[in-house]
Amino acid sequence: MKRIKKPIYTLLAAAMIAGTLSGCFASGSTTGAAPGSPPRKEPFDLTVCLAPNPETMDPALNCAVDGGSMLLHFFEGLMKYSDDGEGNAVLAAGQAECYEKQEHADGTVTYTFKLRDDIFWSDGKPVAAGDFVYAWQRLADPGTAAAYCYMLDMVAGANEVMRGQAEPSALGVRAPDDATLVVELTYDCPYFLGICAFPALLPVRRDMIEANGDQWTFAPETYLSNGIYKMAEWTQNDRIVALPNEYHYDVANLGPDSITFRFLDDANAIYSAFRAGDLSFVESVPVDETAALLENGTMRTADHLGTYYICFNNRNYPFDDPRVRQAFSLVIDSPYLVHTITQTGETPASGLVPYGVYDAGGAGQEDFRTTGGAYWEVPVTAEVCRNNCDRARALLAEAGYPGGEGFPIVEYLYNTDDRNRTIAEAVQSMWAAELGVTVTLVNQDWGAVLQSCFDGDYQMACGVWIADYNDPVSFLDIWQTGGGNNIAHYSNAEFDEALCSAKTARTPAERMGFLHRAEDILIGRDRALAPIFFYTYSYCVHPDLKGVCCNPLGYVFFGYSRMAR
Repeated sequence: MKRIKKPIYTLLAAAMIAGTLSGCFASGSTTGAAPGSPPRKEPFDLTVCLAPNPETMDPALNCAVDGGSMLLHFFEGLMKYSDDGEGNAVLAAGQAECYEKQEHADGTVTYTFKLRDDIFWSDGKPVAAGDFVYAWQRLADPGTAAAYCYMLDMVAGANEVMRGQAEPSALGVRAPDDATLVVELTYDCPYFLGICAFPALLPVRRDMIEANGDQWTFAPETYLSNGIYKMAEWTQNDRIVALPNEYHYDVANLGPDSITFRFLDDANAIYSAFRAGDLSFVESVPVDETAALLENGTMRTADHLGTYYICFNNRNYPFDDPRVRQAFSLVIDSPYLVHTITQTGETPASGLVPYGVYDAGGAGQEDFRTTGGAYWEVPVTAEVCRNNCDRARALLAEAGYPGGEGFPIVEYLYNTDDRNRTIAEAVQSMWAAELGVTVTLVNQDWGAVLQSCFDGDYQMACGVWIADYNDPVSFLDIWQTGGGNNIAHYSNAEFDEALCSAKTARTPAERMGFLHRAEDILIGRDRALAPIFFYTYSYCVHPDLKGVCCNPLGYVFFGYSRMAR
């Protein structure tokens, strides 16, 4: 048995990292502000827009990146994200101040976390290790119906609990006392500490949930949190207002006196509010404004580990045929989409896992996409585009629809967003021109799109996946048979087996070999999805707003921002 005991560290090299950590997190440090941040000069209230009204503010049930950004202002996990001084949010100590890791001869691992002694809920009650036990058991409990329950699959007993074969108490997490949390893992998961900062694993108050059921998130009196801010108001389809949590250990270093998250879904309205000064940070602007905003510096871009794709409902006709899926994929002119529509530095996709995700060598050593190569030739020239389209027409003919003859009218579902609409119209035209098929566009708000996809009530839909941690499995394990986020309703026993083998592999190289095989099956052979481009993160920020930080996982943090007036 190998025992490793260490303080928890601030990780400055990457947003999510596993293995040996470096860079000591000073014992007793209380600030989450960036090193050298300017002192607070005057009070200010911040108003931003990240998304439409969230489907939920329950950490266990949220499955949206924008919802995660808000949740990480209200709650704090064992680990958290902190500014590295250059506007990058990196993994750092949260509610835990140190841990001990034990590696056992049978490949299992035990983590023992010691909690800080100055952590409290927003009503002044101390945070206890049992709060984490409850939250993690609730996440694994099939009765909660959490799409992200599989984030715990490295924890002992998790799969049995998630399948309903064991009670939640069988999960390998316990609290010997209020300050100690013990977690048993079935294997040495390289990204486990990153998981400890993930929104779905944030602690929640059992008394509030048991007393108020699924209504606990809607009222400030019951939405008790342990993060740097607390909820003061949630007006549905309008705003959430956050105020500093006076019981948080770092409240003295916060920037805004309040943060108002406005909920708007029309790019023109969002941009008008930004220009008028009513919003200081936005992510959506009209497509035809993008080039000018980038040129004058109002719009900025940052690294983002994400893929924009078209999701086929693999379970239903006509997209239950991989030849049809591949044909629809091959005629998409991704360079046209990124250069003419998105215009913010996206890279045309040649696979599902984007560039920037680590391979066996880890941070700064190897790149999974570079190692895995391309599954198709990106149509960067007219000749490649013609070859792809010829191949697509041949595949559609093999499937029984020569020239599109006899192919049913199908629907493409997308959420309310100017960029999504423009992309939808473009691919609709490509499919008609090159395949001779008719595709009807259907627009719904984001919550409705998600529900339609989860229910399988769609044929094609626009999809975005942003990594939950820097590891290729974050892009792959969602497509396991029966997975909570498997909106493609894809099922392949060979793919499932490759993922299972990756989780029990003894070496990084062996593990990555299985993950490459999984992508080979999912994308190279079955074309379960049609990846279009790899993301960049783009946003517009008030020129006087300083100290906003973000990370490649899509989370944005405003708690230590300042207005330089």
